Amino acid sequence: MTPLIPQDSETLKQLVRREVTALRTAARRDAGVRLDDGAVPGPQPDEPAPVCACGGPEGPGHACGDGAENAGPWACVCATLPAIPVSAALLEPVRDEDGRTVDFRVKAGNHVRSAQWLDAPDRQIGRLLLEVQPGAAAGGLIDALAGVLGTGRALQAHPVDYTEQRSDGLHRTQLLYDAASCGDKVLATWRPARNRTELLSIDAQYIASMGWGTWDLLSGSTIWSEGLHAIFRAEAGRPLSLLELCDAVLVDDVPLFAKMLTRLLDGEEPGGEEVRFGVLGEIRTLHLVGHPVIARDGLPWALHLIARDLSAQVRSRQRLAATRRQTEQLREEAAAERHVATALREALLPAHSAELAQLGLSVAAAYLPAESEAVGGDWYKCRLLPDGRILLAIGDACGHGLSAVARMAQQRHALAGLAHAPGAHAGQLTTWLNELLCADEAAETATGIIGHLDAERRYRWACAGHPAPLLLRDGRASALGTDHRGPLFGLLPGHEYATATVDLRPGDLLLLYTDGMVERRGEDITDGIDTLRSVLLACDGLDAQEALDRIMGAYTPQDHEDDTCLVAVRLP
Repeated sequence: MTPLIPQDSETLKQLVRREVTALRTAARRDAGVRLDDGAVPGPQPDEPAPVCACGGPEGPGHACGDGAENAGPWACVCATLPAIPVSAALLEPVRDEDGRTVDFRVKAGNHVRSAQWLDAPDRQIGRLLLEVQPGAAAGGLIDALAGVLGTGRALQAHPVDYTEQRSDGLHRTQLLYDAASCGDKVLATWRPARNRTELLSIDAQYIASMGWGTWDLLSGSTIWSEGLHAIFRAEAGRPLSLLELCDAVLVDDVPLFAKMLTRLLDGEEPGGEEVRFGVLGEIRTLHLVGHPVIARDGLPWALHLIARDLSAQVRSRQRLAATRRQTEQLREEAAAERHVATALREALLPAHSAELAQLGLSVAAAYLPAESEAVGGDWYKCRLLPDGRILLAIGDACGHGLSAVARMAQQRHALAGLAHAPGAHAGQLTTWLNELLCADEAAETATGIIGHLDAERRYRWACAGHPAPLLLRDGRASALGTDHRGPLFGLLPGHEYATATVDLRPGDLLLLYTDGMVERRGEDITDGIDTLRSVLLACDGLDAQEALDRIMGAYTPQDHEDDTCLVAVRLP
């Protein structure tokens, strides 16, 4: 079960406290830490001072053999301890009844601390190793030192994760122990596995995804940093030889790597190169910089290589390039689709009939694409019917692109056929068109206005969720009433759409438009309608085409977030 992620600082701090407490508890338990109360380690005031193995009393300024008339056989060993630059001690085994070594007692020690917070060995003389270094048991140190006595083989770089509770907090370090038998005792030294500079270097390598290696061409030995081991996922102490490194290069990059090696072997310093390697089935791209170590004779005896792992950046570049290709392909497809859709729209939305002009009507229509240049489903219909009425309709099919143009074409053609039904009024045509859309499972919703303008200048119209037409009369612009407005096309099957009638007068200008003209993101549609009304007021006295030109000139392409259709009719 995935743990809950803290959502506030207090919960996060509680989580941190719990984790730290658990970590410290585990460290104390597993490492058997010694609790330090802040007092200086060493003998208690009422205890006799410890005696060094050389026979002389241990204390400040004491050197083994000083003033010791009867110095024991260990005097020489003890005398050399201060010269050892790391922590060193002479240890005497402590055995149980069965003769098994269970601990060691510190018989002599030098003054070198292996860590600032650790006691020097000379402060531990006379005490048991498990008392002064409780983590020794968990790290297997007692058994390792016992093995030195039993086998006579020296111990080299035995690691012990040592943890101790001091007065200023919990401390941890990794110590490396070296030891050798010295008669029936053990001479042991220990040092930090890494100093602070080495730790910072390791951190820097991991953060920068880099590492370095040295190939000794004379001895054949190879030394790698921790970072290079991590890049090649090699086991610690198992770096790749120069030949093995060559085997790891991808076939296509062998010439590039060979050119770099050749120049290095010639004593030159080539520029950096990006070379791909196969690492456990994964391709890694490394930026390599080389440096030859030149002897006095001018020949290189070792090669240094610094490698930075660029695999993540290369994969990012590849993804970016793929995204760009896909974007360009989509852009080309969109441009092609728009070209087809525009051509189809132009074929489906011809100019209004010349017959209307013969009747004295001034009619103009316009289509305005959105700023995105995506073709939408806006349409209009203005034509003379056989019974003498003029069909004046406008609509907006949902969506953009070819699919919207296709739905627009279906709705226009359906209305063109229905409009020839003898005596059918606008409400009936709107109801029939709604039923066609509701019966089509693939159809989307749409809005529209369907109306007839008769010889008596009466405009009878029905509305399916569409913005009401605007009427300019005697210097005033107003929207027609919409009390009869019905739902969108394709939304409610069986709905009977009502018809409203408005009597028009000579000189009236009727403007039909789609919602792209008045809808703005984050703005109420009534504000957009009021703006259009204000623009329409400036068209008083103009014919239909002049009025549309002025309206379109008042808006910029950026103003239209959706396609827009406009139809203007000026009555004689």
